[in-house]
Amino acid sequence: MFKYVVKRLLLALFILVGVSLILYTIIRIMPVNVIVNKYNSTHQGSTYDEAELQAILDRYNLGDNSFWGIIYGWWKWISAFATGDLGVSLVAEGRNVSELIFENMGVSFAVSLIALVLELIIAIPLGIKCACNQYGKLDYTVTVLTMIGISFPSFFFASIIIKIFAVDLGWFDTQGLHSGYMSPANTPWEWFIDTAWHLVLPIFILTILSIGSMMRYTRTNTLEVLNADYIRTARAKGLSENKVVYKHVFRNTLIPLVTTLAGVLPGLFGGSMIVEQIFALPGIGNLAYDLTRQGDIPFIMGYDMFIAVLTVIGILLTDILYAVVDPRVKLGK
Repeated sequence: MFKYVVKRLLLALFILVGVSLILYTIIRIMPVNVIVNKYNSTHQGSTYDEAELQAILDRYNLGDNSFWGIIYGWWKWISAFATGDLGVSLVAEGRNVSELIFENMGVSFAVSLIALVLELIIAIPLGIKCACNQYGKLDYTVTVLTMIGISFPSFFFASIIIKIFAVDLGWFDTQGLHSGYMSPANTPWEWFIDTAWHLVLPIFILTILSIGSMMRYTRTNTLEVLNADYIRTARAKGLSENKVVYKHVFRNTLIPLVTTLAGVLPGLFGGSMIVEQIFALPGIGNLAYDLTRQGDIPFIMGYDMFIAVLTVIGILLTDILYAVVDPRVKLGK
């Protein structure tokens, strides 16, 4: 196990270096640059000094867009990243990228975690139930509904939900975490209830849109296990259907489902750009969307590498969980 983990960590380092180089190259050739935009807006109507702008770009290692210039800028960035320095945001001047990420990660994590728990609670039992009643009314109904949910873009589904529950019924607010009437005079409990009420629609949307794929995946895996020889043997021995399903079938269904957990970590901490943007939530996804549009290169690199590190860790944990779920899986070879 130890040898396997060390080998995978070394491979992960190689992957992260390659990912960082690709990301940095793509970001450097983006048509938008926050330094150029700020300089142009500051010097509107005045003399445009190209030498001054070039000096500012050189200060941030962004002045040379040639091949070697990009390689040099990337080397400077990756050297700082290796020491834990993600750089300073060019938009939020004076703020470290790491501070911005961790300060805005809380809301995104809370929303994503609750949505993930609800997804697992609903999708896995529903997928098993549909598989055990294949081609029944429940199976057909759930299949149609999940296919509709999978097909809906998040912004389109969010618009429908907002129209029904916020505009027509007036049950929810759709902007921010708190109502306009909240003040320091309110108790912590009132602040908590108000915040939770503002998060109902975002969590509902993320849960509904993610249930479909998880449910279908569970259903397909359960059907494969139900047709296995040892399941027929267990039934022939007189075991009850509940014991067959939840003791034998469910455990073996978890093996393929573990694969989907590789994307859990980046999903939990990376935020949901579209949903957070629609509901104006102060999360990391919303911040990343705004600063990416403005071309904040240090933040874009820091945020993307943060997601890349979480993805690599998620894949490593998934491989280790295979051995936990299925003792037949041997690691370290």
